[in-house]
Amino acid sequence: MSHSVEPAAALDPALVPKASEIAREAGARLREFYAQGVETEYKGDVDLVTVADRTVEKLIRGRLAEAFPAHGVYGEEGTRDRMEGEYRWYVDPLDGTTNFAHGFPQFCVSMGLDHRPAGLAADGDGPLAAGVIYDPLRDELFTAQRGQGAYLNGKRIHASRCAHLAEALLATGFPSRKRHASPNIHFYQEFTLRSHGVRRAGSAALDLAYVACGRLEGFWEFNLNPWDTAAGLLLIDEAGGRSTDFSGNPYRLDSREVLASNGLIHDELLRLFEDMFAGRDLEPIPTPQEYARQRAERLRNGK
Repeated sequence: MSHSVEPAAALDPALVPKASEIAREAGARLREFYAQGVETEYKGDVDLVTVADRTVEKLIRGRLAEAFPAHGVYGEEGTRDRMEGEYRWYVDPLDGTTNFAHGFPQFCVSMGLDHRPAGLAADGDGPLAAGVIYDPLRDELFTAQRGQGAYLNGKRIHASRCAHLAEALLATGFPSRKRHASPNIHFYQEFTLRSHGVRRAGSAALDLAYVACGRLEGFWEFNLNPWDTAAGLLLIDEAGGRSTDFSGNPYRLDSREVLASNGLIHDELLRLFEDMFAGRDLEPIPTPQEYARQRAERLRNGK
């Protein structure tokens, strides 16, 4: 399952607008559920699943089948339709389920489309072709099509121009289950101390969208799924950012690591991962006074 930046075949110009309509309809249903509250189930320890998840995935599945009958659908809540299709949607009907269940207003609908060349195995992924992320509470619609740029509510967006980790705002996430087994707390500590700050808002898709539009400079997380990342990673590509695994290899939809950034701080992030994985002593964190001197020197040198 690989994700390539090679151009996808020409898409129907109505595809992204139609997918956007579907995402908006799905988001409207989420708003209704959010307003009334929903019964919450537990699968595993704290992995919250709601009636909204399943209802909205069923809605999206049906609407995609009507609009694009030949397209496959791979959904978080179990949909596996036409997986051998030339085009396949990765759908998260409610990214940020835990937030949603607790009434915390940070969640979205995420839909990413890949284009699978003829002859590709059913479990293989082609280049990402289109992506839609919709935040129904803020009425923010992020869209992208390969080679056509990334947009927020119809306005072109770009990754930020911040060039130094120490001045960057980052985001990450932690698993709902078996959190004690995740090594991310160690990375969280280092990145928090070496950046302007790290946010943990609970929706990977929105975090990726925020990197694309310049609200964040970077995002990393372990063990995400394709429906979490497909749309957001295309947004970042089209907004001028960069995405890899923690070793700098091109990101794959079946990767268990994602590192996304504005591109300018990416090498600095990779070096920090390299040092941590190698167990090397990290550079001492500068005091505020030392950092002020370093910053002043960079400004004098025009960097």
